[in-house]
Amino acid sequence: MSTYDNASWHYGGDFPEELPEKNGATHTGMFLNWCISNHLISKEFEEDAEDGIEKIKRREITGAELVMDFMDGKFSEYDLNDMGNAFAQDYYKDETDFGNRFSSFADDYVNLFDAKAEENDYEYETFYHIEDTYENYDLMKQVIDYRFEEWKEYKGLN
Repeated sequence: MSTYDNASWHYGGDFPEELPEKNGATHTGMFLNWCISNHLISKEFEEDAEDGIEKIKRREITGAELVMDFMDGKFSEYDLNDMGNAFAQDYYKDETDFGNRFSSFADDYVNLFDAKAEENDYEYETFYHIEDTYENYDLMKQVIDYRFEEWKEYKGLN
């Protein structure tokens, strides 16, 4: 089973000492939260993380908290259904044909929050300093919604 992301890959590397390990899962959590909202998660994951998923739906926890507290920091094919995996394979993973033609999740994430910071005359020290908030998720959600529509056209699913 292929792993899309693992928070330890992030906080185990050049990770800023002053940040909590959860910040290594902020980006993953935003994507997973979007997948939950769009019914792209697997039945197994839905059963295994039922409490966390319900908390996500009520916005009691963030996606990063779900990843860290209910998924041991790991996001894999197991967590998504067939449509979710097809989209993640093309959009979440780096260096894909779709990503090269349109954009990848990581590129969209960095570009969105760099632009937001610039508008506020601010600069994020690192990728990991982007705040794990629902305000930021709501911004990223709009970008993923747009990419998902592009992806469906790209795949001929419309």
